[in-house]
Amino acid sequence: MKRKISINKNKAKALFKMSQVTLERLSNSDKLKYPSNTLDDYYDILHQLMESISSLSGVKFSGDFAHKNLINWTAKELKLSFIQKDLLQQIRSYRNKISYEGFSIKAGYIEQNENEILKVISIFKEKLKEL
Repeated sequence: MKRKISINKNKAKALFKMSQVTLERLSNSDKLKYPSNTLDDYYDILHQLMESISSLSGVKFSGDFAHKNLINWTAKELKLSFIQKDLLQQIRSYRNKISYEGFSIKAGYIEQNENEILKVISIFKEKLKEL
């Protein structure tokens, strides 16, 4: 469910900062040695950045499908390509399978998609540069 909330710049800043800490830690690790953990970290980064953007827009998603709806909203707001939106939804789905079913990601998935993931992160960071 999408709700209007008060714009929360402090929350947006805190989420942005946390995403940068996770991104820095990830860049100092062997991403291909533990690909499931890498994907989980990338999802956390992407989610924190999307939450930061929505906090600055006065929008909050909750309930069933909150993450899916946040991705759809962010993709529309930032005019992401279909491929970028689809990738975000795929990462969300894999992250859920990792967390709840013990699903394992192969290193090849990270190798194939990392550049596009980093591109989306850059788009989000550009949107948040005024923080």
